[in-house]
Amino acid sequence: MTSPSPAVEPDCPVCALHASDPLREAYQIVRHGPWLLRHHPDPAPLAGWLLLDSRRHIGGAADFDALECAGFGSMLQRSSALVRALAGCERVYAIAFGEGARHFHLHLIPRAAAEPASESWRIADLYRSVAAGERAPADPALVGDLVRRARPLAAAWLAADQS
Repeated sequence: MTSPSPAVEPDCPVCALHASDPLREAYQIVRHGPWLLRHHPDPAPLAGWLLLDSRRHIGGAADFDALECAGFGSMLQRSSALVRALAGCERVYAIAFGEGARHFHLHLIPRAAAEPASESWRIADLYRSVAAGERAPADPALVGDLVRRARPLAAAWLAADQS
């Protein structure tokens, strides 16, 4: 799959993140065709909380073009399996709201029985409490280690798609 030249919205925080070298170096796991997989930036609510972003500035799945549609299922499956493997969780929640940033970004959230705050809709409370500084975020060193371990695994997808 070739990488498209993504449409960028100047006032979009997700577009700005995609263009930011320090954030790209710290959190980006892989760019694959029309998709970018990254870790949630600091403050990350949980280690392993990934985001699957459209590289093109679009509002949601209703706006996917043919290339985005063709690659979404496999990218979602691979990304979810990666969250499960890296975070050691039992389930992966996939949630897209698009209110904070009107650029399609799908939250892939590790759900582990050992972390009650990651249960069902409690995840929203966890997110808010970390954002408000009421709860400590995931350890940035742990997040960095997870991103470093994720990159070669994701690179293997690209190699498999090339062969």
